[in-house]
Amino acid sequence: METMKVIQYHEYGDPNVLKYEDVEKPVPGKGQVLVKIEAVGINFADAMRRRNSYLQKTPLPYINGGEIAGTVEELGAEVTGFEVGARVLGVVETNGYAQYTVVNSWQLFPIPENLSFEQATTIPVQGITAYDILKISGQMKPGESVLVHAAAGGVGIYSVQLAKIMGAGKVIATASTPAKLDLAKSLGADEVINYTEPDWVDKVKAATDGKGVDVILEMVGGEIFNQNLKCLALNGRMVIFGAASQQIPTLNPIQLMYRNHSVVGYWLVNTMRNPQMFAAHLQELLGWIAEGKVRMIVEHTFPLSEATKAHTMLEGRQTVGKLVLLPHSNGG
Repeated sequence: METMKVIQYHEYGDPNVLKYEDVEKPVPGKGQVLVKIEAVGINFADAMRRRNSYLQKTPLPYINGGEIAGTVEELGAEVTGFEVGARVLGVVETNGYAQYTVVNSWQLFPIPENLSFEQATTIPVQGITAYDILKISGQMKPGESVLVHAAAGGVGIYSVQLAKIMGAGKVIATASTPAKLDLAKSLGADEVINYTEPDWVDKVKAATDGKGVDVILEMVGGEIFNQNLKCLALNGRMVIFGAASQQIPTLNPIQLMYRNHSVVGYWLVNTMRNPQMFAAHLQELLGWIAEGKVRMIVEHTFPLSEATKAHTMLEGRQTVGKLVLLPHSNGG
């Protein structure tokens, strides 16, 4: 039996439950491709799964990892359009924190020549999430204003840039430190606000001349959700795509009526399960990347064996941009 290294956990909990272990190397089935993973992205959803607070029940033992980049190692039966050795990026629901994984061929796409494996991992989850929230769920129209929280994080970095590409009239970005605010400004944000300051809601309103924001990207939950509602403009839309605080807010739907507000949910998994939709959105995003309109920021890389350290930094808000594990680097 041929084995490989993975990160998996057998119980829920803090980052220390992540274990560096050997498991059997997978074999591609019909319509599948075996990928040698050179880089795998870390997302906050991975931490939520590890704590069993994700939208889906997480079975045990479990291997995290949704966005991978690497090379084609082996083709399963009836797979066309790929060659062994080709550089590919892919989106999967599990089994990414590994040296190898099998992927349905429709979930794989060529990596543009000018991108590294690390950069490619930012695209299928965080890039598509930002794209869908703005264009599909948020229905952002040219000239409208957008509020992006955690603008120095993976989805935030894409959201600031894509909002400008899609014609936003004003992009307001929040972050927790001057360095992160400077980064958001460099990405195209028109206004930057420190959300740790108690008057951040007033500053958002002031930045929109008191009108409020047309589209808000909300992934914190708790009291931040209620504060975001105060920032919404007439006919404004708030898109919920997470709850990083793990605090579930209470909403009185009657309060949405006063200013025709909409609160919309978004979950990437539903896009992933629609191959035609996912491919169409990815192709447009890849086109903007190829034109040099989008910066991909990977500030933190770790050997696969250091996944616990990476998760600890992620949950401690000690990071900027994308966090990536390198399954074949020194240290595993």
